[in-house]
Amino acid sequence: MHIVVLGSAAGGGHPQWNCHTEASQRAWQELPGAARRTQASIAVSANGHDWLLVNASPDLRQQILATPVLWPSEGLRHSPIKAVLLSSGEIDHITGLLSLRERQPFSLYASQGVLDVLSENSIFDALNPEFVQRHAFSLKQPLSLLGLQVTPYAVPGKVPLFMESRAGADLAGPADTTLGLEIRCGERSFHYLPGCAAMTDALRQRLRGASLVFFDGTLWRDDELIAAGVSPKSGQRMGHMSIDGADGSIAALTDLEIARKVFIHINTTNPVLNALSPEYAAVAARGWEVGYDGMEIVL
Repeated sequence: MHIVVLGSAAGGGHPQWNCHTEASQRAWQELPGAARRTQASIAVSANGHDWLLVNASPDLRQQILATPVLWPSEGLRHSPIKAVLLSSGEIDHITGLLSLRERQPFSLYASQGVLDVLSENSIFDALNPEFVQRHAFSLKQPLSLLGLQVTPYAVPGKVPLFMESRAGADLAGPADTTLGLEIRCGERSFHYLPGCAAMTDALRQRLRGASLVFFDGTLWRDDELIAAGVSPKSGQRMGHMSIDGADGSIAALTDLEIARKVFIHINTTNPVLNALSPEYAAVAARGWEVGYDGMEIVL
């Protein structure tokens, strides 16, 4: 099974278009240890030819240009992208669908709730149903596609920002609002969780002993945006666990015997984006990797 990290940053990428914090300044200037990153998405293939996209970021065209295995190679119109699967309805997960509107056949998979969001916005009618068939999946039910078996499951999270006004006091939303994915090919599998607000006993058991886990690395600390003076929101208010601290992801996954752990969906303010920082060194010392655009893994 082939995995390519198309994008590793949180919404807005790194540097975010209007961000002038220290971390973003380093990326603007392309200083050592400060690689630029696009918004989080991965591509997965069982055979190296037919590819599943997990989430379609606003940076998708740029990501395809940077990934030769996703280039057209047959006839006048062709794409190795045969399916797209959405783990949520966040803007940075769905906007890239609009870059796939050129009458190219592929299948689109999402929860019924996310498909309803797409149906409510007529701009997504640009995906001609004669070429793009939409399929709803059910939680905890394995889905077979392109030689892969994908099992979506609910994790603690939050409704997309643009739906908060509808959610009222219940920002967590329905069970299918924020999903983790187990993707399997034969005996090998991995988990992809770009967003997770808290660790639960059920999630710990699901991840225990995994070969590979991509996990929410949005913020280093819960008050990061507040301390930086760029937002009044905490990580918890945004629906994300932080990396550091007693309730952080490093502590939560420490004793689960996971062979390989990679942070994904990293916010532009997060100091781990500086590979020369003490925070980056601390992450590596605890057995974690910081995901980067173009990262390739074969299981």
